[in-house]
Amino acid sequence: MNRTHIPGILAMAAIVLASNILVQFLFGQWLTWGAFTYPFAFLVTDVMNRVYGAGPARKVVVAGFVTGVICSLIGTQIIGEFGPLVTLRIAIGSGLAFLVAQLTDVAVFDRLRGGKWWHAPLVSTLFGSSLDTAIFFSIAFASGLSFIEPANDVSWANEALPLLGAGPMVPLWVSLGFADWLVKLSLALIALVPFRIIVGKLTAPAT
Repeated sequence: MNRTHIPGILAMAAIVLASNILVQFLFGQWLTWGAFTYPFAFLVTDVMNRVYGAGPARKVVVAGFVTGVICSLIGTQIIGEFGPLVTLRIAIGSGLAFLVAQLTDVAVFDRLRGGKWWHAPLVSTLFGSSLDTAIFFSIAFASGLSFIEPANDVSWANEALPLLGAGPMVPLWVSLGFADWLVKLSLALIALVPFRIIVGKLTAPAT
């Protein structure tokens, strides 16, 4: 393993670990604190991709995926008020969403790396974030996928409520996913600032 890749691997592992912990704590009605830390995983992937290339970026993704699997395995053994903190559906949804979204981010970024500096990180993160949200919330909570874990009652997540409390009637999990997606889109724009700064420092000629 190239020693220069270790900071990216550690940063990704830290973000995934922190997000798995913070997802247990609510922020308002529709979000958890984990929604504000997890999107920075795309920042780490994009910085690695810009500075070192797609190959090292994929190594960072694998490190994050392994960290997430370990967190999920631990979570299945911790019993909360309503059962295990991590159900099978959440574990599958989380792992699959992370892997597909991050690898898509790497591929899209690599395809667009020749354009304006902000184009590749913004577009790749938008693609990845959208996939991440759709895959995770569908697998974890949609009633149509209850066959994945029949014993897991997700009826609470499928209660029909106004979208974010004010829109058309949709299952609760759709509002949760939509709120999560909006945070990801907002942070994708904000993350362009640290992306520019970090890449500039890592690529600056040595003096």
